[in-house]
Amino acid sequence: MNNEDVVLLDAAWQPCGTMPKNQVHTHHTPLHLAFSCYLFTPEGNVLATRRALSKTAWPGVWTNSFCGHPLPQEALAQAVMRRAQVELGTEVEQITLLSEAFSYQATDASGVMENEVCPVFAAQIKGALHRNPDEVADYAWVELNHLMAAVKLTPFGFSPWMVSQLNTDAIAAGLKEYLDAIMIKRSAGGVGGGRQ
Repeated sequence: MNNEDVVLLDAAWQPCGTMPKNQVHTHHTPLHLAFSCYLFTPEGNVLATRRALSKTAWPGVWTNSFCGHPLPQEALAQAVMRRAQVELGTEVEQITLLSEAFSYQATDASGVMENEVCPVFAAQIKGALHRNPDEVADYAWVELNHLMAAVKLTPFGFSPWMVSQLNTDAIAAGLKEYLDAIMIKRSAGGVGGGRQ
């Protein structure tokens, strides 16, 4: 949906206009609003995805479960649910804001720049996953501690925003707390079965 509008932000992170999504990412990308989400199974695994090779920025790079840009006037939680459907063909629940203060700038090898205020969420998958090949080339359900260890050992193999997020103490702690809550619920008999 390249005709979607992205919300532009001023230096105080307040909305100051919109721009079509297919025009916003250039060598001089303006500051805009986005989000990242880490998706968990009821068994406690987290989804890592590989960006489609057709992506404008960081094609083929492994990253967090899914990302997106809220539409003008769209609540962030609603954007999370919408993008879960678009990218992964699934529904999500237990959407939890881990950080509303995360932002980053990064430029990929082709010169395309990201410049985002990017709140970070965790959520739990509700139903089957059906990846959209235009968005996701591949995916893997992994243990959170294994993903964090891989990012520390080989940061060059992952998206710069995920590397920065997992190296931010508050976000890393929030993900661990979210996982702990899943495992407590599971041990109390909320979910049966093995890990995916």
